[in-house]
Amino acid sequence: MGWIRKILRVGRVVERAGTAPPAAAKPPAGVRGSLQVRHVDAGSCNGCEVEIAGAFGPVYDAEQYGARLVASPRHADALLVTGVVTRNMADPLRNTVAATPQPRVVIACGDCALNRGVFEDAYGVVGAVGEMVRVDVEIPGCPPTPAEIIAALRSVTGK
Repeated sequence: MGWIRKILRVGRVVERAGTAPPAAAKPPAGVRGSLQVRHVDAGSCNGCEVEIAGAFGPVYDAEQYGARLVASPRHADALLVTGVVTRNMADPLRNTVAATPQPRVVIACGDCALNRGVFEDAYGVVGAVGEMVRVDVEIPGCPPTPAEIIAALRSVTGK
């Protein structure tokens, strides 16, 4: 059997989610089921980044729920922040939040972003994301699974 015929027979292989979760934050004005997300690593161990890559990869496919990663905060409706805020990333995080147009949603992803996690007493840590900027949606876990990340994004998009 040719590979094109097999693709047509099998179709799209994606993890289908159930019903949409309850709204965790009010979607930014003008967002109708589509959310442009800028990811910011404020000082993580990259565990959350691996799971975010999985969430936006072909198996979980976050784009089917209206979430899309963008390269600039000026194009973003939401910021997905991972990791503790280190001394070197405190000002860049504030600048990124300031560069994101209002209204915006800030999503803290992972235990480190929520409460400093295992880096609580580290010398280079300034604080958790919520101590630096206002956080609208929290995703707990170390690291959170792609399904949990997608559930949080769906709670904003409403899809």
